[in-house]
Amino acid sequence: MTSVEEESLQLKKLFVKGLILLLIFSTTDLGYLLKTLFKYDMALTTEDKLQYNFFPVASGQLQFRVKAGHDAHIALTMGPSEGDPMYEVFLGGWNNARSVIRKNRSKPEVAEADTPGILTDSDFRGFWIRWYNGNLDVGRENEPNPFLSYTDPQPFGIGYFGVCTGWGATGEWIIEGRCIAGYFGDAPPSAPAAYMQPPMQGGASCWVDAAGGVVPPGALAGGQDGEPLFVARARHEGALIPGKLKPSHCVCYIAWGGAEHGKPEYQVLCGSSGTWVPTSGGNVPPNALPAGESEDGEPLFVGRVNHEGTLSIGKVQASHGVLYIPFGGAEVAFPDYEILLQ
Repeated sequence: MTSVEEESLQLKKLFVKGLILLLIFSTTDLGYLLKTLFKYDMALTTEDKLQYNFFPVASGQLQFRVKAGHDAHIALTMGPSEGDPMYEVFLGGWNNARSVIRKNRSKPEVAEADTPGILTDSDFRGFWIRWYNGNLDVGRENEPNPFLSYTDPQPFGIGYFGVCTGWGATGEWIIEGRCIAGYFGDAPPSAPAAYMQPPMQGGASCWVDAAGGVVPPGALAGGQDGEPLFVARARHEGALIPGKLKPSHCVCYIAWGGAEHGKPEYQVLCGSSGTWVPTSGGNVPPNALPAGESEDGEPLFVGRVNHEGTLSIGKVQASHGVLYIPFGGAEVAFPDYEILLQ
């Protein structure tokens, strides 16, 4: 055999070995578990015990895989514990025959479907849960259409999710790290991950991506309208505009173009000391917190004012000499207001 033929044979062998490793990596549970090491997904196990382990959500969706014979339960809540309001998704209940959505731990179910054999304890099955503007959908991995859907006439802001198994089943879970607020993949595989504050940007505060009414841990409550309002911002028409997050409405409200706009995707200010000082007109203190910019590139700041029994949050635009708040569908201007400092 010539040297050229020997080299060609070695290359073929390497190609075959690489193909085998690729198949293992992409199609087996071992491969999926290995990939989680690089994607910073979270792996955990749940006992045959109907007790949820809770984690903060990062956005309006949850993507996961679970290996369980039946009865994999997921809770969606405002805080890190069970309590109303609350959604529960039961996958593979009733001997792995049905799946349902339940609200506030009460029957009747708000959505249900026959799903025989949806779970198995021999390999992982993938699912997604998404919530947006009062709509809650549950679907299978790689399938765009949900098999469970519910539109809640009284939605609430989802800040946490929990998982558990029971009724004779145990479970292994792999949850996409990007769905967990502040999770960086360093928790023991069989234990809940502790919440870690995201790296701070620009001093002692940071802006955390969220959606659908989610309030990240450490969010700054700066207003009140029948419930706490949180300092948030959202993009609109080329601008990044500070406004108010109202969790029960599942949106961040911003003021622009004379109107109030509800944005289901937004960023929330976290880790701020929340120091407010009174000012007026275009008098912006040098240590005011920059929170966005207009479509023309002018810096925008966070302000608040008492209006019709509320303490409402909005944007300070110095060139206009006012604070604009989103209120009652309109953009309302105030020359006297409080402004948020860094």
